[in-house]
Amino acid sequence: MVENKAVNRNIYEQVMLPIYAPANFIPVKGQGSRVWDQQGKEYIDFTGGIAVLALGHCHPALVNALKQQGEKLWHISNVFTNEPALTLAQKLIDATFAQKVFFANSGAEANEAAFKLARRYAITRHHPNKTKIIAFHQAFHGRTFFTVSVGGQPKYAEGFGPKPADIVHVPFNDLDAVRAEINDRTCAVVLEPIQGEGGVMPATMEFLHGVRELCDKHQALLVFDEVQSGIGRTGKLYAYQHYGVQPDILTTAKALGGGFPISAMLTTDTIAAAMETGTHGTTYGGNPLACRVGCVVLDIINTPEVLMGVEKRHDMYIHALEKMNQKYGIFREVRGKGLLMGAVLKAEYQGKAREILQQAAEMGLMLLSAGDSILRFTPSLIIPEEEITEGIMRLEMAISRWLNK
Repeated sequence: MVENKAVNRNIYEQVMLPIYAPANFIPVKGQGSRVWDQQGKEYIDFTGGIAVLALGHCHPALVNALKQQGEKLWHISNVFTNEPALTLAQKLIDATFAQKVFFANSGAEANEAAFKLARRYAITRHHPNKTKIIAFHQAFHGRTFFTVSVGGQPKYAEGFGPKPADIVHVPFNDLDAVRAEINDRTCAVVLEPIQGEGGVMPATMEFLHGVRELCDKHQALLVFDEVQSGIGRTGKLYAYQHYGVQPDILTTAKALGGGFPISAMLTTDTIAAAMETGTHGTTYGGNPLACRVGCVVLDIINTPEVLMGVEKRHDMYIHALEKMNQKYGIFREVRGKGLLMGAVLKAEYQGKAREILQQAAEMGLMLLSAGDSILRFTPSLIIPEEEITEGIMRLEMAISRWLNK
């Protein structure tokens, strides 16, 4: 494999908008749950591209699907439809509560569509002032202006001028707080069944059931953002299936394309009917390449073998992290579901997650944070058990070295 040696990390600051702070190495090749950088150094990947690479890097079935579709039809626009989009929509409908699907390209776009649909449904089916959205502190729903305003992390929304109105935030898992805010002007309650960027915090069973009841009482829609928690990440195809609570609208992205950009908004016939021709749209959404890959992703992941394997791997991680913690005493708790897990640093190590990530990279481990005090684990759903063991060993070496600096 011939590399362009002129392209290196030093060029980043010269050519890229300064909104990211990427690692000092540049990955150039991935296979399964292993990655190699420009210098040929090998890493074990516990990030999964932030819960995107559910089948790892360059899964043969996905590569084959992309190659085959790439020789047939890349793009046709939504002036026409295409076979892969219709097939993927039917697969999603068959596997969930949904009856209608809208395809886009990113989680933010799917959420933008969901929030617009919720508002339009309430306005057209109830009354023009039914526009209030209840969301939650520490939530993350994307970076468009609407989605970042619904998100509950002010740092992402400040400094861009007036925000969309009629959005309120309350504490997550606090049913009384929702009860105090919800009224007949509420069009939707928006939440992640497991807050991802906000600290890998699962909703409680009582909370989700209670919110569903409140939404029904006030004729508000319940919107689940499963951009990060969906597509098998928690051990079920979607996290809502753990709770026995059905949303009115669900958004999904990240792992849906296994690394190829695609997202979807799922809803019912009744709610979908609020949208008419021309009320929303996207140029690339539902393109044949993305949808063909998405079909294969669903076929592989939505099987007992893979979903049960997620639970087994979860137990491996939890056991290993607890054992590590007995030795180093660095974590306050380890939480999450399936292969969406967060290890919360103890008080004396708060704010130090990035330092640990950098040390892990030096040891050959790619790792994430959720905020500045939580280590986040979102590996491939089919990561080999021996690579979990090896990766945990590298993490332990990194923590040991970091503590002894």
